[in-house]
Amino acid sequence: MIEGTIPMRTAAVLRETALRVGAKQGQIAFAAGTDAVGTGDERLRVPIESAWRLWELIGSVGGPGAGLCASATAERGGLGVWDYLFASRATLAESLRTVMELRSAVTDPAVVWEVREDGALLTVRVGVAQEADPVYVPVEEFVLALILRRIREATGQEIVPVRVGFTHRCTFRYRDMIEEFGTGRIDFGAPYSEITFLDAGALPTGGDPGLGEVLRHYAELLLANSRRAPGWREELHRAISEALARGELGLDAVAHRLAQSPRTLQRRLRDMDTTWRAEIEQVRWRQAQNLLRDTDLSVQSVAARVGYSDARALRRAFHRWTGQTPDGFRGVIADERAG
Repeated sequence: MIEGTIPMRTAAVLRETALRVGAKQGQIAFAAGTDAVGTGDERLRVPIESAWRLWELIGSVGGPGAGLCASATAERGGLGVWDYLFASRATLAESLRTVMELRSAVTDPAVVWEVREDGALLTVRVGVAQEADPVYVPVEEFVLALILRRIREATGQEIVPVRVGFTHRCTFRYRDMIEEFGTGRIDFGAPYSEITFLDAGALPTGGDPGLGEVLRHYAELLLANSRRAPGWREELHRAISEALARGELGLDAVAHRLAQSPRTLQRRLRDMDTTWRAEIEQVRWRQAQNLLRDTDLSVQSVAARVGYSDARALRRAFHRWTGQTPDGFRGVIADERAG
């Protein structure tokens, strides 16, 4: 399990929501922090910081209703196997326990979601907000509205909650919330973000228990094999490394490898508060260190490998990076290994 990340499918829903509320492609690409969003690889996960940046963008561009727009964007199946876990057990309460247990299939593993039963009351509590921050407003709305949609789909009934609680205090959207959730019992500034139903736990989902086990196993397997998606800078550095290896180092060539225009690449470098030259230097520095540490290549050969015309150019650059010469760096490495 990878804490501090969300699945690519969730990030893709947020990106689609940002488009729907009017955000521009450049804003979305910068907020997402990776070009891998939307690749369709269910194993990939992106940093949770990317999700918060996307939510900030959605909230600032979309304004009131952005969270409900996100839940409408997440059509059944859009979030993968998790969507179908709502009908993975015979009853709603049993299915919801599986849904909450495998919440990492759609959110950060560190987030706490739980099902609580108190007599005839069934409550789904989601750990979203821990502090007062406008970004949590659309997030709370999205999660609770999404769960209600999935519950209705699983049971085939237009279930109406007896209470909805939000930790935020954006009461000016009260009428929209009533229309979405079907109840006037909506508490703002509540201790928890949660949705409560009466006499709903025993409702049949119509799910096949055998298929439910298959879905659960698939979700567990997916999570066990999940991995972090490369960030945009990692993708850029990989493209620069490949260009160096082919002797094709140039902004146009690297932009082509990243499937974007040179102008877009330059804009993204500015957005990241860096420059083309600085990123090339970082790649050369890392490659030069690796080659000097792990091979017996001459300094001249190392210089050629990292795109310098001769050993003198590498020596000047290496001294600028580390305050050492390449030979001095190798000497330190040798002493460390001997000691």
